[in-house]
Amino acid sequence: MIPLKYNIRSLRVRWATTLLTSLAIGVVVFASVLTFGMIDGIEHALRMSGDQEDLIVMRQGADSEMTSNVQPTVARELVNLQGVATSEDGSPMASREFITILLNPRRNGAGTTNVILRGLDPVGRQLRPHFKIVEGRDIEAGVNEAITTRAIAERFENLGLGESFLVNNVSFTVVGLFEADGSSAESEVWTDLRDLTTAQRYEGAISVVNLRVPDEEDRREIVDRVRGDEQFKLKVVPEVEFFEGQKSSTIAIKVVAYLIAGFLTIGAMFASANTMYAAVSSRGREIGTLRAVGFPRRAILMSFLLESLVLCLLGGVLGCLGTLPLNGLSGGTQNLVTFSEITFSFRFGPAVLLQGMTLALAMGLIGGILPAIRAIRLEITNALRER
Repeated sequence: MIPLKYNIRSLRVRWATTLLTSLAIGVVVFASVLTFGMIDGIEHALRMSGDQEDLIVMRQGADSEMTSNVQPTVARELVNLQGVATSEDGSPMASREFITILLNPRRNGAGTTNVILRGLDPVGRQLRPHFKIVEGRDIEAGVNEAITTRAIAERFENLGLGESFLVNNVSFTVVGLFEADGSSAESEVWTDLRDLTTAQRYEGAISVVNLRVPDEEDRREIVDRVRGDEQFKLKVVPEVEFFEGQKSSTIAIKVVAYLIAGFLTIGAMFASANTMYAAVSSRGREIGTLRAVGFPRRAILMSFLLESLVLCLLGGVLGCLGTLPLNGLSGGTQNLVTFSEITFSFRFGPAVLLQGMTLALAMGLIGGILPAIRAIRLEITNALRER
């Protein structure tokens, strides 16, 4: 086996080519890991949105909350079903909610986009995982107030703390900013249910009803009762299952991401292969000498492959390190289920970085195999005559 220091010395001697190739590979890994981190951030937002104890009741045939409708009389029955948890003051842990779209301009002037505007009962905030006000205060019913998150406030006009936006020519003021543990709730603007439906001139309208049902047996009974009652004409979906279904919105993003990563990888493989071909061409006598002193073809093959892997590994490390300052940075993209903006935080955890390093090693292996084969095919006599 040829010592590793031989390959390290070779890369050091050709430091300019080594650096340029590593930087090219690093750019590819950086772009790929950035995309993988975005996908992981979106999936984390959806994954953190559900609670095992919560049920969402919506109209049969509705594929999203916005296309659902629950009659007010039916909603009252749902709220008082046996098994629904109660709060400290004895009121049911059940939230009637109305969901609509707010068409709002971006702060950077890049047009407008849809933002989910949710009217909900006061208990609705308690049903969201880890909800807390981090700046300002919570809303008061009857005075057209709203709360949102820092991510939304920073990305959209009229939605910052103290700013106002219009709903059907009715002004709502943002009085607080909240966090919800990175869930998809952080992509929404919340206000009081009655205030919103009054402004929309849909008084009494309800899109969905959220129920907190701690006992598993009670959850099964409620699901069976609602599904089996033709009078309701509703369906019950466990909240975790509901948000799991929204992960389909990431499929298109994943396909595009992996296609882009694939094309970039092919380009980087050519860069790596060219570097290694140049190394083989300039080291003919070296290869001949190695053969003459007794190193077998397999050892030379492994040596050149190892050199290619080291080269790409260096680029992978540079690319991964470049993404770390962006960890936790807020971004946004279109949710293809709700056709609204979903905000997320880039997440570059061990699994994402491992994907980047695996990509770099794949470039080194595939980009180095052909030059390595060329190296072992050189005849000793011809190689020793090269200058």
